[in-house]
Amino acid sequence: MERDFLPISRADMKRRGWEQCDFVYVIGDAYVDHPTFGHAIISRVLENAGYKVGILSQPDWKNPNSIQSLGEPRLAFLVMGGNMDSMVNHYSVSKKRRKTDAFTPGGIIGKRPDHAATVYCNLIRQRYPHKPIVVGGIEASLRRLAHYDYWSDAMKRSLLLDAQADLLLYGMGERSILEVAEALDSGLSVSDLTYIRGSVYKTHDLSGVYDALTLPSWEALNASRRTYAESFYTQYCNTDPFVAKPLVEPYEQEGCYVVQNPPQEPLSTEEMDRVYALPYMRTYHPSYEAAGGVPAIEEVKFSLTSNRGCFGGCSFCALTFHQGRIIQVRSHEAIVREAEQVIAEPDFKGYIHDVGGPTANFRHPSCEKQLTKGVCPNRQCLFPTPCKNLQVDHMDYLTLLRKLRKMPGVKKVFIRSGIRFDYLLCDKNETFLREMVEHHISGQLKVAPEHIADPVLKMMGKPPNTVYQKFLTKYQRLNEKLGKKQFVVPYLMSSHPGSTLKEAIALAEYLRDLGYMPEQVQDFYPTPSTISTVMYYTGLDPRTMKPVYVATDPHEKAMQRALIQYRNPKNYYLVREALEKAGREDLIGFGKECLIRPPGGNRPMAGRKNRGTPDGKPASAHRKSSRAAGGASGKGAPSQKTDSRKRRSGPSASKKHGAISQKSGSSRRGRR
Repeated sequence: MERDFLPISRADMKRRGWEQCDFVYVIGDAYVDHPTFGHAIISRVLENAGYKVGILSQPDWKNPNSIQSLGEPRLAFLVMGGNMDSMVNHYSVSKKRRKTDAFTPGGIIGKRPDHAATVYCNLIRQRYPHKPIVVGGIEASLRRLAHYDYWSDAMKRSLLLDAQADLLLYGMGERSILEVAEALDSGLSVSDLTYIRGSVYKTHDLSGVYDALTLPSWEALNASRRTYAESFYTQYCNTDPFVAKPLVEPYEQEGCYVVQNPPQEPLSTEEMDRVYALPYMRTYHPSYEAAGGVPAIEEVKFSLTSNRGCFGGCSFCALTFHQGRIIQVRSHEAIVREAEQVIAEPDFKGYIHDVGGPTANFRHPSCEKQLTKGVCPNRQCLFPTPCKNLQVDHMDYLTLLRKLRKMPGVKKVFIRSGIRFDYLLCDKNETFLREMVEHHISGQLKVAPEHIADPVLKMMGKPPNTVYQKFLTKYQRLNEKLGKKQFVVPYLMSSHPGSTLKEAIALAEYLRDLGYMPEQVQDFYPTPSTISTVMYYTGLDPRTMKPVYVATDPHEKAMQRALIQYRNPKNYYLVREALEKAGREDLIGFGKECLIRPPGGNRPMAGRKNRGTPDGKPASAHRKSSRAAGGASGKGAPSQKTDSRKRRSGPSASKKHGAISQKSGSSRRGRR
């Protein structure tokens, strides 16, 4: 059959001669048949195995009949909330409703519900009470066990229970979805599918569960934040497919258990190649053309996925829980073949936007033992210092980049998914760094030091600031040697656990000395299944169980964020309040070391532009909305006023790919 989109309507099914789908795949995104979209990968994997898959995109959750558009599937409904967590998709870190949705035709917001995976599953259960439901994707994957929900500021049960689904698949999902399909097709009941790696199921009988670790009960987790921190760290240490044990979470009042099987083993290079070579249309469904298309495709249309997984271990990133720490890669030949498809696109202008993954310069496991013995459960590869067994080699990645930039029609190959600079510094061979500076940067290199205060960096799982400064020195030296004027754009994060006003002011002083004010600042966003989110909720570092300061009050978070952009006149009163509160009035004045002028000051500051001058409005006008917002004070801090100002949104539309249990944007920020 000629390559085509999968059916999205009964008319499409009829054209294919189908009376019934084997699987109806309900998704929270528009249908984009591109391998950076989770639903595309899973549906094509099933199609390649001989199953009939229909796509039910963004059904109207207010109308239960919408779930019947493709009829009842022969085997099961598959459900995915979207390539991006629906709550992050809908709300900024300040819980303000976003105005656009890049994964919806025309960028229109509101085409999916909050907690989309749960809502879709419940819709299906209303109309088809006995049909198997398999839920996956980033939203389900990171909520597979009891978890803290930032948007309601409360603990929530396993999504499996609230969604009334039969099975939850977590991780990347290609193997597990085929095992589910084959089992259901052979006549097994969905209740018998208790053996599949990368799955979570509910049971009333543990007699068939062997060598498991029993976590605290839901009731205990809900009653004690410390207990939740301890439970989470047990989960965190059981994310490796080679050494992880089954986990059992009791729900005493319901008389049941939620059981998490160990993760699926990583895909081999050959398996990765086959997945990405499936007949994707590489664009959105043509029915969306009238609405202006799907904006998210623009981020990935001319990019190439090189790897998946990350051993960086950032505390605020959920990749450990989702893709895992073992690097999986595609072959050079497969990537070059996909590049040929990209080059053949009529609107390709000669620029490959990215060749990478979660971290672009990870192209092999961090040490030899990982593919047989797994990763160390209590030791990170790069933090607090690089492991002595770390294998550092950029030549494979560099060879791939050389092949791509020599291809006919290619003008430039960029690295946009980010590099891990501390790993790069471990490489004694500077060839990759030199060629990256010479060929793969467009004036600016984006890196993510995240902060400059070592106490905060320690909580983040990032290297000390001296490592970043060493990288900057090398980068500057190479640019001078090559005669290039290229700069580093640092990504910075405000109000991460461990950051007090003292550390926030230190970051502002660093930016002052640098003569730079970032256009973008990420305020820490507590999304499910990260160490940082556990810190935010419990006030404890789950790795050590030691207390950690957390700025939970919205007004303090606003002050920390404003300090990073202290030159912005709109931030004047927040910056001034922060400096006064921290006893740093020495930074209010006309000296070159000052961040802002004193109130009513009109004396120009020599050599300084746009230094955060007052806008003439009284402080009360700036704080009026803050007082209305309310909010809890930071742990260990006195209660403070809150702030309802809109701040920059959370994670961007991700290029990492996907699920019924696949990666998407909310699990990480997509950069290093």
